[in-house]
Amino acid sequence: MNKLRDRLAALSAERLQGIGRGIEKESLRAQPDGTLALTPHPAALGAPLTHPHITTDYSESLIELVTGVHRDAAACLNELTEIHQVVAHEMAALGEESLWVASMPCRLPTDENIPLGVYGTSNVGRAKSVYRMGLGHRYGRRMQTIAGIHYNWSLPGLGNDDYFGLIRNFRRNAFLLLVLFGASPVLDAPFVAGRDHGLQPLGEASMHLPHATSLRMGRLGYQSDAQASIAVSYNCLDSYADSLEEALTRPYPAYEAIGIRNLGGEYNQLATTLLQIENEFYGTIRPKRVIRSGERPLHALRERGVEYVEVRLMDLDPFETVGIHPDTARFLDLFLLHCLLTDSPPDTPQEIAALKRNQHLTAARGREPGLQLERAGQAVRLTDWAEELLAQLAPIAQTMDRVDGATRYAAALARAQDAFKAFDDLPSARVLRRVREQHQGSYIDFVRACAQRSRAELLARPYPAALKQRFDALAAESWAEQKRIEASDRVDFETFRQAYVSPERLAPGAQANMDSEAAI
Repeated sequence: MNKLRDRLAALSAERLQGIGRGIEKESLRAQPDGTLALTPHPAALGAPLTHPHITTDYSESLIELVTGVHRDAAACLNELTEIHQVVAHEMAALGEESLWVASMPCRLPTDENIPLGVYGTSNVGRAKSVYRMGLGHRYGRRMQTIAGIHYNWSLPGLGNDDYFGLIRNFRRNAFLLLVLFGASPVLDAPFVAGRDHGLQPLGEASMHLPHATSLRMGRLGYQSDAQASIAVSYNCLDSYADSLEEALTRPYPAYEAIGIRNLGGEYNQLATTLLQIENEFYGTIRPKRVIRSGERPLHALRERGVEYVEVRLMDLDPFETVGIHPDTARFLDLFLLHCLLTDSPPDTPQEIAALKRNQHLTAARGREPGLQLERAGQAVRLTDWAEELLAQLAPIAQTMDRVDGATRYAAALARAQDAFKAFDDLPSARVLRRVREQHQGSYIDFVRACAQRSRAELLARPYPAALKQRFDALAAESWAEQKRIEASDRVDFETFRQAYVSPERLAPGAQANMDSEAAI
C-alpha cells in the first residue's frame, strides 16, 4: 500500500488531468415486439464505413456509437448522450424501432437471416463485410449480436512496458468489474438452443443462472475452442505481437475446410488462418494504437507503440439511458490507475489458464456466497480479494478528487462499495429481480420495457437544432467520403485481399499503406 501511495504521489496533477477516455457503445436495433430489426442501417445516420461517431459492428442491426477522447468522464458521457439523441430522433422519424439496451440479444431470426454489416462497394468496404461473413462461419451469427461497452483509456507519459504492466494487472483483477457491473445473468432461451449451456429456466422463455454476473463474458459469449488455443503473453510488446502474429499466419484446418470462397465464387472469409485479422482476437482488454490509412493494427503497435488500452468486458447497463453511469466511468479510471501503479509480475501459461477459469467462474457464479477464485496458486474468497482491491482504491480516489476539485471519485468508489456490501444491489441481481417480479420471468419483456423507457427519455430531452445540423452535416460528409473511397480503388478485390492479409505487412518496418483509406 505504501508503494502504491508513493507511485501515486509521483504522478503530477497535470498528468492526471491529461487522462484520456472515450467510449464505444454497441446496441442492437429492435422492433417494439422485441425481435431483431432487419432493416438497413438508417441512411440519415450516415455511412457506417466513414462516419466518425455512428457506425455498425458485426451485424447491420448492431449500431456502434463512438465518442471522441475526453479529459473528463462527465464530458465523455455527455457526448455519448448527444449521439444517442441523434440516433433516437432519426430512428423515430422512420418508425418504432429502438435501441436494445442489454448486452444479450433480443429475439433473433434463424442464423442465416441475421444481416451482416454492409459498407459499400469499395475494396475496404467489401473486406469489412467478408470479415463478418467469416465470423459467421466460425462462431455463428448469433454471436455477432452480443453487445458491450468499450472504455478506451490513456495516461500521458506511459511507455509500452507501463501499459503491458497495467494490462497484466487488469486481467488479474478483472473479476471485480464483472461482479460490480455485470448485467447479463439471463437471456432469451432460443439464443442457446442446440448448445450445451448449463443454464436454468426462468419463466417460459428465458434462461439464467441464479448467481451469474455476465453470461456475455462467460462460456456462452464470444469464445471458441480455436481461440482458446491462442497462447498470448502480455509480458511485453514483442511477446504480445509475436504471439498474435502467429495466430494471424497459422493455417487452421477447420477454417481451411471452409475456404476463402464458396463454389459460387462468393467470399466466405478473408483468410483461413486462426485469426482473419487482429480484431478477431477476443480479450477483456487490448493494447491499441490509432492506425494510419490502410495500416494493419499490429504493424502500428510495433512501429509506434501502445497509445491507449481498450477495456472490453463492460456490459450494457439496462437501467441507464445510455448504458453506463458517469460513476462507472470514474470507477474504471480508479481501477485502471490501480492496475498501473501496483507491482505487475510477468504472467505465465499457468496463470493465464487460472485467470480464464476465474473469469468463467465469476461470470457464471460471481454472486454465489463463499465462491473461491485462484490467486498465485492459492484459493481465495472472491469477497475477500474484492474488499482488498476496493480498499486500495481509496487513496487514488482522494488524489483524483484533489486534482478534480470535487468529490466525484470518492462518491463513485462509495457507490461501488455499497453495492458490493449488498449483493442484491448489483446490476446482475437487480436485472434478475426485475425479470422475475415485474415481467413474469420474461427477459425479452424486461428489456423491451427498459428500451422503451430509454427511447422516451432521449426523445423528451431538449434537442438543439445545432446538434441535429452538425450530425446532418457529418452524415452527408460520410456518404461523400465513402463515394470518394469507392472511386479511388485501383485494384480488384482479390488483389486487395491478398495484399491486406499478407504476413509481410505485419512486420515492423513494412510498408504501412495500401490502396485503401479506411480501416477494416
